[in-house]
Amino acid sequence: MEATLQVRQRGTLTLPSELRDKYGIREGDTFRLVDLDGIFVLAPMVPLVPDLARDIELARTKAGLSMNGMLKDLRKQRKRYYQEKYKRTHVK
Repeated sequence: MEATLQVRQRGTLTLPSELRDKYGIREGDTFRLVDLDGIFVLAPMVPLVPDLARDIELARTKAGLSMNGMLKDLRKQRKRYYQEKYKRTHVK
C-alpha cells in the first residue's frame, strides 16, 4: 500500500485509517522512527513490561497460586538455600 502524508502544524502526521485499522494502531500508541539515509521507518514500541506482567498474573491465577503462598514458599526456599550454602540453621 502507498499513501501520501502531509506534515501539518508542529510536525504532526496522520496515518491513513486503512493502515491504522490493518495494524490495530490506536491513539496513544508509540513508535520509534528510524532514519535510513532519508528513508523513514516506523516501528511500533511494544509495551513489554505491562504485557509480561499481565501474562504472569494470568499464569499465576490459572495455576491457582496465591501471592501469600508464593511468598511463603520463597521464604522456605531462601531458608533452605542459606542453610545449604552457609551450613547454618538460622536465617538472618
